[in-house]
Amino acid sequence: MTVPDTSTPPADQVPDPVLPALGPVGMLRWAWRQLTSMRTALFLLLLLAVGAVPGSLFPQRSANPALVTRYIKDNPAYGPVLDALQMFDVYSSVWFSAIYILLFISLIGCVVPRARTHYKALRSQPPRTPKRLSRLPEYGTLVLPADAGIHAAAAITEAAGVLRKRGYRVEVRDRDGLRPSLGAERGFLKEAGNLVFHTSLIGVLVCVAIGGMFGYRGQKILIEGGTFVNTLVSYDAFTPGTNFNTAWLDPFAVTLESFEVRFDRESRQQFGQPIDFTAELSTKDGAESPAREQTLKVNEPVYFGETGVFLVGNGYAPVVTVKDGTGKTAFSGPVVSIPNDGVYTSSVVLKVPDAAPSQLGFVGFFLPSAIKNDQGVSYSFDPDPLNPQLSLNSYYGDLGLDTGAPQNVYVLDVAKLTQLNGRDLPAGGITLQPGATYTLPEGKGSISFDGLKRYIGVDVRSTPAQGWVLVFSLLAVAGLMVSLYVNRRRVWVRTGTHEDGRTMVEYGLLARGEDHRLAAEATAIRALLAGQWQLQEEQGDV
Repeated sequence: MTVPDTSTPPADQVPDPVLPALGPVGMLRWAWRQLTSMRTALFLLLLLAVGAVPGSLFPQRSANPALVTRYIKDNPAYGPVLDALQMFDVYSSVWFSAIYILLFISLIGCVVPRARTHYKALRSQPPRTPKRLSRLPEYGTLVLPADAGIHAAAAITEAAGVLRKRGYRVEVRDRDGLRPSLGAERGFLKEAGNLVFHTSLIGVLVCVAIGGMFGYRGQKILIEGGTFVNTLVSYDAFTPGTNFNTAWLDPFAVTLESFEVRFDRESRQQFGQPIDFTAELSTKDGAESPAREQTLKVNEPVYFGETGVFLVGNGYAPVVTVKDGTGKTAFSGPVVSIPNDGVYTSSVVLKVPDAAPSQLGFVGFFLPSAIKNDQGVSYSFDPDPLNPQLSLNSYYGDLGLDTGAPQNVYVLDVAKLTQLNGRDLPAGGITLQPGATYTLPEGKGSISFDGLKRYIGVDVRSTPAQGWVLVFSLLAVAGLMVSLYVNRRRVWVRTGTHEDGRTMVEYGLLARGEDHRLAAEATAIRALLAGQWQLQEEQGDV
């Protein structure tokens, strides 16, 4: 008879295992499982937060296109590179949208299977009773005396009642057998809270996407006495959502009656700092609606339906009249000045294309409270208009407004203009107090400082489903709190009758995951069972 060779072949003669080919379908299945894993969802959520950081570091084109243009111009070395990387359009960039969509898909892929598993767990019975309860993390025994008259089946029934009152779902097994037992579990709210948290995150993402697609945002400078009507042509800057329709603009009008800034006049350290901004408005919800008085403050917007008007800036608007060389009024009205510091030293640019025989331009600054230093240079010492002063340089020539090319209204390109006034010229610069008039050299006309008004910068935003963002955010916090503080626990109780007639009760507890309060739960259950059977605690375990 031939004996089979059972010796192990040398390692160099063992054939390599043949692994099955993954294939395209298998590869897609693997990629889907990786994308819909909880680890990937958390990573994408962190990546979304990190991706939003450049939006706070660099000016955004949607909020202030002029500031973006100036930033790129002032930083020619890396400004165009940042623009190519969409750092000035972070929230609408390709890479941010990709993270957003992947996170959305990942969360759905996580929630749906877990919801199915949780539903099955709710309908299933507690796990079977282990053979050795003493191996569980929390274990104990109780002994019912023979004269108590409580047999094993009755003890299990009463223990089931105690656990039900404590919130456990209970199943009694082998009630009529020699060693009846029960299985109980609680803490299903933990997984429910987890599902609510992730579902709420999906809700937040959906609502934010709806707001970005169907909402809009616009900016407007509103001078005292001026009126803003919510039409597309009234905005200084307007950024519509992807699917926005101008017919959805809420028909309202806002008139700035007055604007008041209250500055700190008591504290030495914060003297002159603004402490309150109050804009008194007259508003109308439609052409036929009655006017009503409303107050606009920082962080206290005025709403018209889903459209909110927010106070985001303010400054001074000197009232100026410019007459050209023929004596006609070429310009008359307030000129918006841009504050440069805390005392409202402001830049002023005025373009007068209707002047004849030459177009006129003025650039300079406005000082609310002018005073001269030792070198004779004027500066403002206070933000309140205690001594208003206009200091300007004047130019004439072609302003380039007739070419059709867009220009920044707050910037005057003097490269192709001829200067009339300036500190270094014989005519000197233009310095005007309220009520003063200055005659320009070479018969080009005159300019007068007629008065002073304030203006506010408002941000008009319509964000559909914004209220639902708050609702889902609160639900997410509530779900997270539940998932953190509710613990999933299982309890088993088994009884048996000793040969001397005593009823032996043993119990064990097990937690799903880490539960530092499991010992306290075991102590509480022991006390409830002892109280149910009127046992003395000092009898202890056996």
